[in-house]
Amino acid sequence: MAENMIEIKSLYKKYKNADEFSVNDISLNIDKNEIYGILGPNGAGKTTLISMLSGLIKPTSGQFTIDGLSPQKDSFKIRQIIGIVPQEYALYPTLTAKENLMFFGSLYGLKHKQLTQAIDESLEIMGLSKFANKQVGQFSGGMKRRCNLIAGTLHNPKVLFLDEPTVGVDVQSKKVIIDFLQELNKNGTCIIYTSHHLSEAEEFCTKIAIIDKGKIHAVGTPEELVSQIAHAENLEDVFISLTGKELRDVVV
Repeated sequence: MAENMIEIKSLYKKYKNADEFSVNDISLNIDKNEIYGILGPNGAGKTTLISMLSGLIKPTSGQFTIDGLSPQKDSFKIRQIIGIVPQEYALYPTLTAKENLMFFGSLYGLKHKQLTQAIDESLEIMGLSKFANKQVGQFSGGMKRRCNLIAGTLHNPKVLFLDEPTVGVDVQSKKVIIDFLQELNKNGTCIIYTSHHLSEAEEFCTKIAIIDKGKIHAVGTPEELVSQIAHAENLEDVFISLTGKELRDVVV
C-alpha cells in the first residue's frame, strides 16, 4: 500500500493585481516513492505550485501537508526534510564549488565531517571533483546545473522539488543528472519535477499531472495518459491534445 508524501486540497493562488488565479483549485496526492512530473505550457502555474509547496510563497486558500506536516504548524520541520533546486542557479559565482557547497550544507545543519564527506561523494558522482576548487562563475551551464543539484540534495531530503533541472545542459550532463536523481529516488527521496522536455518526462516520471491555466487537466502514469487520448503515440501528443496548439508567449 503506497503512502502519500504530499496531500494537496483545493489549493488556490492569485497574485496581487492579477485578474486570474495562477493556481486554481488543485488537489493532488503524491506517493512517497514517486517521481512526479508537473507539466504544462508557459504560465500554466507549475512554478507557482512548486513555490507554494516548498514554502517560498503562501497560498491564497486551500491546504497541503508534506509527510503529514502542515506549513502553518510545522514550517521549520518541513524545511528540514525538503530540498529545492530552482531553475535559476542558486550559487555564488565568486566562490568555488566546494565553498558554495560548504555554505549551503551548513545551512541544513550538517556537521563538518559529515558535510565534507557528502560533498566529496556528490562531486565525484557528478564528475566535478577536479573542479572542486574552481570558481563557479567559470563553469559551463551543465557544470553549474550539476553543482546546483548537489547544493539542494546534500542533506538527503525526503522530498526534492526540481524546477526545470536539465534546461540548457548538454546531453552528457543531462544523463548524469537523471541518473543521480533516479538513484536518490531509489534511496527514498520523493521527487517533484517540472519540465518542458516531454520526452525526458515520459522516460523519467512514474506519474504525471498536466496543468494549464492553473487547473489540472489529466493525471496518470505516462502510459495511462498516452492510452487515454485517441491516436496519441507519446506524451507530446497528449500534451498538445489537452493544452492546445496556441503559442504561450509571455512578456514580463
